[in-house]
Amino acid sequence: MNLPPLVQSFVLHFGEMGSRWGINRTVGQIYALLFVSPAPLCAEEIADSLSVSRSNVSMSLRELQAWNLVLLKHKPDDRRDFFTTPDDVWQILRTLAEERKKREVDPTLSVLREILMQRPASETERYAQERMGEMHTLIEQLTHWYEDVKQLETERLATLLSLGAKVTKLLEAKDRVISLGRGRRPNPANKS
Repeated sequence: MNLPPLVQSFVLHFGEMGSRWGINRTVGQIYALLFVSPAPLCAEEIADSLSVSRSNVSMSLRELQAWNLVLLKHKPDDRRDFFTTPDDVWQILRTLAEERKKREVDPTLSVLREILMQRPASETERYAQERMGEMHTLIEQLTHWYEDVKQLETERLATLLSLGAKVTKLLEAKDRVISLGRGRRPNPANKS
């Protein structure tokens, strides 16, 4: 690779993580390179920087475009296509979440709905269907939560994420108030 050491470390890491995220190594490396590049890069520049074939770069860029993770740019008097990533990391997160939902969550919900509409033919199928119903309910709840959260402005989303453990403490305080309102003292052992 023809990259500064700091950039190379980041690019190599994204390549390694790519296979864990369900994309190939080169796709991960290209995305990382574009993410840290101060200017859009053409396919030849990407191939030279990563020491990979031009055809591999082209296929990887098509995959990144299918995920809506790269932006196509043009320069005056240059017929080549140049690529970059969105500047806003929150937009990248939103795009990734939406694409993964479309590709992974939505099809799973569809299959679960179909299975749950069938009549179980045995006790084993009834039990399996009951468990799948629990999974369906959880995924539906997460999907509704996601739909609400994705509407938040970036600043509010950042605030929500920074709350962390404070939300747990707030819920515990709410439980104590409700218990006191019913004339009972809250039981600290009942933390769930």
